[in-house]
Formats: sequence, C-alpha cells, structure tokens
Amino acid sequence: MEDDLVQRIKANPEYHRLVARRSRYGWTLAVIMLVVYYGYILLIAFNRDFLATRMGAGVMTWGIPIGLFVILFTVVITGIYVRRANGEFDELTASIREKAL
Repeated sequence: MEDDLVQRIKANPEYHRLVARRSRYGWTLAVIMLVVYYGYILLIAFNRDFLATRMGAGVMTWGIPIGLFVILFTVVITGIYVRRANGEFDELTASIREKAL
C-alpha cells in the first residue's frame, strides 16, 4: 500500500513542479545569503580599514552596522522562505496529497 502511494505521488506532475520550485527558490536564497555573508568576510579580510573607519564624530565604526545587517538579513531571508513555504509550497503539498489519496 505504501509503495503504491509513493509511486502515485512520484508520478504526479504537480509533485515534480513543487520539487523544482522549492529547490530553485531554496538555492536562490542560499546563493544570495552566501554572497552577503562571504562579501562581509571578504570585506573584513581585504578592507579592514574601511570597517574600522568611524561613523561621524562618535565611536561607532562601519563594521558594526554592516555586521548587524548581515545578521538581520539572515533573519529576514529566513522569514521570506518560511512565508512562501507556509503559503505556496504547503498549498501545493496539500493538493498533491489529496490527489494521491
């Protein structure tokens, strides 16, 4: 019974669309995150003087807000993925499940 269900799901074209969309979206967000993260790491490695430059007359340097941006960007990009996963991807999964049963 279970093997039959798996075969019906794998044969469903909507399942293949779901897998392709979810994979493409996940990889796109992962690449964006890697660019931001490694961009910051490369900035630390090759332009440390810029990050140590003070902002205005205060004591804060550019490294602090840029580092906070990387952390906040991680949270935001995760939220973007979760929102789409809970909406579009869950709807497609429910549709596939209904058709398979």
